[in-house]
Amino acid sequence: MNDQPDATTAFDDYGSGLAERLGGRAVVEHDTVRIYVDRADWVETLRRARDEEGLTFFSWLAGIDWSKDVEVGDTVEEPDDLEERFEVMCRLSSIESADAAQFIAAVPKDDPVIDSLTDIFGGAEWHERETHDMFGIEFADNPNLTPIYLPEGFIGHPLLKSYPLLAREVKPWPGDVDVEALPVDDADEEADA
Repeated sequence: MNDQPDATTAFDDYGSGLAERLGGRAVVEHDTVRIYVDRADWVETLRRARDEEGLTFFSWLAGIDWSKDVEVGDTVEEPDDLEERFEVMCRLSSIESADAAQFIAAVPKDDPVIDSLTDIFGGAEWHERETHDMFGIEFADNPNLTPIYLPEGFIGHPLLKSYPLLAREVKPWPGDVDVEALPVDDADEEADA
């Protein structure tokens, strides 16, 4: 009998311990540790993850639009149960071990502002600009929230679930596929006869 904890238990322990030390709430699923933190604690929690937990590698930052109003695609199955909000997600990892976590903060739609990570992770600037472009989330103290993808004067934020994608109005997603029969060679018809 092996007295060693299995990998899943060790993974769960890592996630819950990390959340306890950093002051968040851990969810461990699909081999991913997710730490939910308050928006007000966003920068300080990630600073502590870097300085105290050795999660020094900034992988990415992105946004999610949790919305009941869906212009394109499937609607929410139980809209009354959905708390509309944005989420800002960031993945940090260690360069010395397999330790890693995703950090997630809820951002209210009526006040879409969260503090910028650019003071502790310089590479966050580009990711925050992209998230600002696509979702309209403001990153307080980001020195350069200029558009990164969208042309100057573009109106709207294309990754909002409520944003109408005109291309899909012309041809519904995933699009009707027109399939035509392949041309038949006369020699093939004679061989079949």
